Amino acid sequence: MKPLIFLMGLAFPAAAVAHPHVFIDTGFTLGFDDENRLSEIKVTWQYDEFYSLLITEDLKLDSDGDGVLTPDENARLIGFDTNWDEGFNGDLEVQAAGMLLPLSGPLSATTELKDGRIVSSHIRQLQQPVAMQAGPFSLRAFDPSYYTAYEIKLPVTLSPHLQGLCLLERIEPDIAGGLAQMQAQLLRLDANADLEENDIPLMGGAFATEILVTCPELLNCCC
Repeated sequence: MKPLIFLMGLAFPAAAVAHPHVFIDTGFTLGFDDENRLSEIKVTWQYDEFYSLLITEDLKLDSDGDGVLTPDENARLIGFDTNWDEGFNGDLEVQAAGMLLPLSGPLSATTELKDGRIVSSHIRQLQQPVAMQAGPFSLRAFDPSYYTAYEIKLPVTLSPHLQGLCLLERIEPDIAGGLAQMQAQLLRLDANADLEENDIPLMGGAFATEILVTCPELLNCCC
């Protein structure tokens, strides 16, 4: 089963793909092991208020509407977005020097309702830890269909022992240009047309902010 975000997206025709319907503020914590190899990514998602309301109503949570979940309700909420179909990448791509890094499924899921918004986290372990010399590391969170928009608004942090030794660079996408290109392609189609059959590419990646991580101090001392 894919997360509810994905399932909701299947119900909309091609024209709806031109703009997102779910908005998620996203953050990352990059975990490095004792040998300074990238070993895991902790992903945090903060859902928009409307989608959070839909989920709490669907799961029959917060019946008194006070915005506070009981321990039992919170336990029922945990993992609502991490029951993924096999092959689903969790809307996350991590690369080292242009090579895609295989990741585990979601681990150690946590979820809470805070100020009317669901905040969840999970850990993606690298199938094989990757040495810093293989970098720079690139992280992009995106839904290929662009039904869900991931915005890097939450902190992006590193293991404490690497603070001050690494550089984080944020590369913003050309949203206006990407939308114009997507809309031009969609205007050629009937509203119920199948995107793949009409050779329309999934362009969510064109709207993704990229986080680049380099650690020059470590590279200089290890080369």
